[in-house]
Amino acid sequence: MKPSVVSADVLFEHFRTYLKWDWLAGSSASERRFDEVAVRAARSTADLVGYLNYIHPYRMQVLGEREVAYLTQGTEEDCARRINRVVKLEPPLIVVGDGQIPPPSLLSLCERAQIPLFATQESAAYVIDVMRNYLAKHFADRTTMHGVFMDILGLGVMITGESGLGKSELGLELISRGHGLVADDAVDLFRTNQTTIEGRCPELLQNLLEVRGIGLLDIKAIFGETAVRRRLRLKLVVHLVKRDTLERDYERMPSEPLTQDVLGIAIRKVVIQVVAGRNIAVLVEAAVRNTILQLRGINTYEEFSERQRKAMENP
Repeated sequence: MKPSVVSADVLFEHFRTYLKWDWLAGSSASERRFDEVAVRAARSTADLVGYLNYIHPYRMQVLGEREVAYLTQGTEEDCARRINRVVKLEPPLIVVGDGQIPPPSLLSLCERAQIPLFATQESAAYVIDVMRNYLAKHFADRTTMHGVFMDILGLGVMITGESGLGKSELGLELISRGHGLVADDAVDLFRTNQTTIEGRCPELLQNLLEVRGIGLLDIKAIFGETAVRRRLRLKLVVHLVKRDTLERDYERMPSEPLTQDVLGIAIRKVVIQVVAGRNIAVLVEAAVRNTILQLRGINTYEEFSERQRKAMENP
């Protein structure tokens, strides 16, 4: 699920000091929003925000120096027709950037059509970049996953598994070894673009880790500021399993890297068996180091297979 609502009033207040813009027209339409159908159909925020475009309706129209010149240079009839076309696109709002002065006819039409019109001294290109970045996060597909999300050697690692296998205890040991906690128990995941999943901690659980027998631990207070992270990109899922589950459902040495689908993106996955006496923290660190090598194009299994092939060819 992803939210499909953000109003002009929310955008104005959120970026009021950042973009230093003024609300010049359509102030009575503070609750005007992006069209929900357009939001669901958008493949990226480029479909929702951009320079003046007559082809794509229902998107935020940004007017820079060239766009304002296009609307104002020409015969009176041509200018009126061009401005009317902008309003007929039914944008959620219009932003005039580059320090340009909106044409009076555009102001009056926006007031009558109840379309919010903002003006800023910032460049139109900068406004587009800021809005696309904000809307990408706001409208991102999202889900919540149960597990412990860690920063291990700079890699975002989600530790999952059956209840009672010691995920939180493992997280605590990894923190004591210098790694960082992002979230425990419930991890909010956001698909920020076509290839990236970003994990964050719900505000309610920030800095907290629950360990059976001890209770809630404030990791930031115990280990310091460097032991916690606010957000991180998910790169690896470490799944803890019992011995019978491993033997039943997984290969001992898979020929291809395992993956897990998260919001439509295949995330690398490693399965680790939990038994008494195994140092799971060391195994997780080894899995992370191996994943880093794979991301750099170094595949140990393929190298071993090549050695084996050469040995068979030259006995």
